Amino acid sequence: MFRPRSRIELKSLDQVRLMRRAGLVVAEALAAVRTAARPGMTTGDLDAVAAAVITAAGAEPSFLGYHGFPASICTSVNEEVVHGIPGRRVLAAGDLVSVDCGAIVAGWHGDSALSFLLGERGAVDVDDASGVADVAAQELVRATRTAMWAGIAALSEGRRVGDVGVAVEASVDLSAELLGAEYGLVEEYTGHGIGTEMHQPPDVLNFAATDRGARLRPGMCLAVEPMVTLGGARTDVLQDGWTVVTADGSRAAHWEHTVAILDGGVAVLTAPDLGAEGLEPFGVRPVSL
Repeated sequence: MFRPRSRIELKSLDQVRLMRRAGLVVAEALAAVRTAARPGMTTGDLDAVAAAVITAAGAEPSFLGYHGFPASICTSVNEEVVHGIPGRRVLAAGDLVSVDCGAIVAGWHGDSALSFLLGERGAVDVDDASGVADVAAQELVRATRTAMWAGIAALSEGRRVGDVGVAVEASVDLSAELLGAEYGLVEEYTGHGIGTEMHQPPDVLNFAATDRGARLRPGMCLAVEPMVTLGGARTDVLQDGWTVVTADGSRAAHWEHTVAILDGGVAVLTAPDLGAEGLEPFGVRPVSL
């Protein structure tokens, strides 16, 4: 995505609380989309669900009109990694669906994404593979979610932004080893700073790099968002100029949360419980707002 060139924006606690309001709108919209998703619906139908939730909350969609993007959410299906444009594509049982959503409240942004497999009656519980025809895809969804939480947990104890990428890559590698799978960790698209703009410095890499990035400081707000495939890591962009697909046609999953770094730890602004459940396996407790 596009990255403005400016200093890292540090937020006050009151500003973080405004971002929390935006984050909760995003969480509500994503939950509504996941609940509504059924075979036979179009990705455009899902966009309408999210737009209605955002509007009813008195917020604005971050994505709509962003550099010309024509919808309120991104819907990426199967081999589509990120930035899929909602439209006439009809969903079918067995599809792997990733939904990315952003909202603005009082000028402050929240940004989050989730992935799920679609069953005959709707979205399948990410932690329940019973009755799932494509177990490998379900494992991919879980592994990507775990990698996201590993990256978020690294923010609570790390010293630099690059610690996120180290944790994400290690988590993906461990999941692949335990499951006997081959995963591709997408490198071209990264997490980012967020606040008064949806995309701000610094870039938040999803892989270990020699440059460890900026030092973590209270007031930084970052979007952590790994993208993992069931094949190679290389991607292409479709002719629409937005939709990113895997070069080898393999399926992909995408998870994201907006995280605030505060005195004493982190708070996940787009998680209703501030990240308590997701961070618990890592021995991390979120800071209360």
